[in-house]
Amino acid sequence: MLLRNRIPKIETAPAEAAKPYRHLDDKAIAVLGWLAANRVDFVLVGPVARAIRGERRARGPVSIVPAPYGRNLDRLVRALHSAHARVRTDADPKHDSADHVKLTADKLVGPTRWMLRCGLHELDVEGRPKGVPRYQELLYEASRFELAPQLRVEVASPEDVEHYEHVRITGTSPEIHVFKNSVKQG
Repeated sequence: MLLRNRIPKIETAPAEAAKPYRHLDDKAIAVLGWLAANRVDFVLVGPVARAIRGERRARGPVSIVPAPYGRNLDRLVRALHSAHARVRTDADPKHDSADHVKLTADKLVGPTRWMLRCGLHELDVEGRPKGVPRYQELLYEASRFELAPQLRVEVASPEDVEHYEHVRITGTSPEIHVFKNSVKQG
């Protein structure tokens, strides 16, 4: 049987994190390793990105912005399907959707954030709502971190992580309004 066509599964015992990143949740390392094994290109945003950048108390799902090209999205869709991804509706897995999510590349590039659960692992695939930085913009400002042997991830800049956090909380992109006050003297 050819192993080349077999889709990698999420490891239950992920590789041990490098010393500076031992505070990261093992489930997050497992999901990131699984994405890397499936050759999915992405930039990490969200709570795990904050934890990697030093915010040790940050907790939450792995949140990614996938590269928008077709083959990459197809690899992500296949990986999610093989992991039996379900829509995450609550902190309790018992309340999740009973059906597998029928994701497509077109759905992943829409404005919707997909909050998914693959077994015990949580993954958010960020959509493209109006006003958020696109993948290329994120990648340009991102830094690469080696979290474990053979596991390198691109992590968005702190500003971009905050931008996505604002969108997650409010549902809209932050806006800056500049008002010019003219004062008459005389």
